[in-house]
Amino acid sequence: MVNKVSLVPVEKGQSYSIEITGLGHSGEGVGRYQDFTVFVPHALPGETVSAVITTVKKTYAVGRLVTVRTPSPHRITPECAIYNKCGGCQLQHLTYEEQLHSKRQQVVDAVTRIGKLPEVVVHPTLGADTPWYYRNKMQFPVGHKNSEILIGCYAQGSHDIVDTDNCLIQHQVNNDIVREVRSVIGELGIEPYDELTGQGIIRHVLGRVGTATGEVMVVMVTATDRLPQREALIERLKSNIAGLVSIVQNVNSKRTNIIMGNETVTLWGRDTITDKMGEFSFAISARSFFQVNTSQAEVLYNQAVKYAGLTGAETVIDAYCGTGTITLFLARQAAQVYGIEIVEPAIIDARKNAVTNNVRNVEFIVGDTIDIMPRMFKQGIRPDVIVVDPPRAGCEQKVLETFVRMEPKRIVYVSCNPASLARDLAVLSSLGYVAREIQPVDMFPQTFHVESVAVIERKAQE
Repeated sequence: MVNKVSLVPVEKGQSYSIEITGLGHSGEGVGRYQDFTVFVPHALPGETVSAVITTVKKTYAVGRLVTVRTPSPHRITPECAIYNKCGGCQLQHLTYEEQLHSKRQQVVDAVTRIGKLPEVVVHPTLGADTPWYYRNKMQFPVGHKNSEILIGCYAQGSHDIVDTDNCLIQHQVNNDIVREVRSVIGELGIEPYDELTGQGIIRHVLGRVGTATGEVMVVMVTATDRLPQREALIERLKSNIAGLVSIVQNVNSKRTNIIMGNETVTLWGRDTITDKMGEFSFAISARSFFQVNTSQAEVLYNQAVKYAGLTGAETVIDAYCGTGTITLFLARQAAQVYGIEIVEPAIIDARKNAVTNNVRNVEFIVGDTIDIMPRMFKQGIRPDVIVVDPPRAGCEQKVLETFVRMEPKRIVYVSCNPASLARDLAVLSSLGYVAREIQPVDMFPQTFHVESVAVIERKAQE
């Protein structure tokens, strides 16, 4: 009997020379040693590197980069001083132009290998004008090491907090919030939460910035409803955070990795901030979903509208509509748009957003797409276009089958995961709908994430 373990040619703790041939789905270098796959974070395609093996599995290993023997021409020095410790970014060592190329390649590879649809046109990635300081939402864990208060991202693959004063992908006001909160809770003696013991008060600090309005919200996520020195904390933040209009406490008493709990209390100011995207204004609460890159979200939504091919006469269904952002963009050029979302608070926000923007040709419905769309079909609603923006896992096959039964002329699929997009395009292809083209959009510069918009049309009857 062959010992399968002996077929693994690398050992944990040993160093090997590895040729990197591509980037993995998390931005790590992918290489092979004696035909065995090795993933090496911070390595780039075309490089030969020395890596010490840290993890060994049956079909792959993970290595820690030690030396770049033959550097890629696209390698650059990361701007961030803590880049190699922090898990927030993965591609700062790659030129921005090449980041865009690699994100397109992610989509091409997924559609070709997973979807088996090599004929689909994948356009060059639409990059950001400003690939730094773009995140309008910050949510950092708070902890401590000895007597030092730590606020920042987790180190990659761990819950060790990497303290930061100036995250290069956060809006500068969010960095101001981090510095101020670290200072004030230290001075007031408000204890950071310890996830190992369950003791302490402050678990996370969140910042939300209206990039068009300058309005700012600070959210303190606490382990108890008790917030010591509350009034002093409020006065300090009011005095030192420019644009602050809202201070909120969210209570999460559970021993969990989930950031926010169900109880939210406004300590000072308004319950929401306002931001704008295109011609629309949106009220954003502590727990509202709103794209973190406002300018690129507008690019993404305009692309979805373009692919919808609207003339003003169409009926459109926006499945997984969230708080109705894409829905409102579609409503500008459609006769009627229906938004469907299973999360009721999101629908409440969506309805408010429609009223705020005086958009009257929309209807928002709470429920599961699988249940709601057949009911709409029985009521005689025939969508010309279906727009879908599902979670990272993509759509269940029953949802895709429901779309097809309604026989829209086209489906516009907005995706944050090339793998699930490719899988769903393959399913739709088997059901009589063909993907024509895909437009990647870089919503998250310096990271491996890529958003895409695909246009899918009903195949001509033979």
